[in-house]
Amino acid sequence: MSEALNSDLVAKAEVVDPAPRRRGGWWLADFRFAGGRVRVLDTAANLEIDRHLIGDALVWLGFHVIVRTRAWLMLLLNPGAPRVWFAPHQPRPWYLVWSAMAWAGIRMAAQPEDADATFAFEDATWGEKQIPAVLPAFNYLCPDVSKSHVARVFEASFGYPLAIDPMTWNGPAAEKGELNGAHDGRIVECPTRPLPGRHYQRLIDTCQDGMAHDLRTACVGRRPVAVWIKQKPAADRFAIYNSSVTLHEPATVFSGDELDAIGRFLVAMHIDWAGLDILRDRNSGKIYIVDVNKTDVGPIIALSLRDKLRSIAILARAFEQMIGPRPPQESSWKSRR
Repeated sequence: MSEALNSDLVAKAEVVDPAPRRRGGWWLADFRFAGGRVRVLDTAANLEIDRHLIGDALVWLGFHVIVRTRAWLMLLLNPGAPRVWFAPHQPRPWYLVWSAMAWAGIRMAAQPEDADATFAFEDATWGEKQIPAVLPAFNYLCPDVSKSHVARVFEASFGYPLAIDPMTWNGPAAEKGELNGAHDGRIVECPTRPLPGRHYQRLIDTCQDGMAHDLRTACVGRRPVAVWIKQKPAADRFAIYNSSVTLHEPATVFSGDELDAIGRFLVAMHIDWAGLDILRDRNSGKIYIVDVNKTDVGPIIALSLRDKLRSIAILARAFEQMIGPRPPQESSWKSRR
């Protein structure tokens, strides 16, 4: 799966930074609270502190207690589990990769010399360019998940476009900011003059019976491993909240050709772990990848607890397969040069 990625990294690597910028301390340091709102520092998302947000936090906390308890149990049962070095940041517990690792008993390395694999992790649209300290390495060749870059790679992989020119397009279109996780999309009527920093896409009609349907697709090892079908009111299609979410196997949602095309897209994006936002147009039947989240949070709050735990178990197995077993000898890439 990642042989080509790692050979590319070895060919390019000249200098290894063993101690990149780290984030630590209390979780609340990742947020700023003011005026009844909370701002996420990494993504600049600005959320109102209301009953929905408080309820979501409590639901997540209950799930986290279960995962944390299992992590402690796995620590006792499997002390020799693989260790992963994350750079430039370590994922917090609300990120999916944290829960998947904890469920599998995989641990975060305190320093690169102790790691069996490395993972580029930065909750930013344009990330730092890094050279991994250890191989195998994941997500290191995917520093750009902006809307315009995703649309270019999508068109090259699927053979049909997502992006439009708002000056020549006739009819409604989706206008979004380039930043990942901002949830700032809106519908505009074209032709219109483009605004600075905004990206324009064809408006994908996923609505049925007044509800919009999104196919959030978890990908590990450059292949889809789970699909969460999300429903929300059509009028709130760009909102962060969902009315309902259900878990499905990728083969029951996508055709074989579509799964192949998603695989091509992941390879072209050079991404090993990601959550893809995929929309299926109800008129043409075509699917469109409209967003890539390489630091996805979750599991989705609206999932039942049973499906949350099933989802994490699926991701944990896929993550174990992606990084492979712990080698008997020291795995530092510097020792292999």
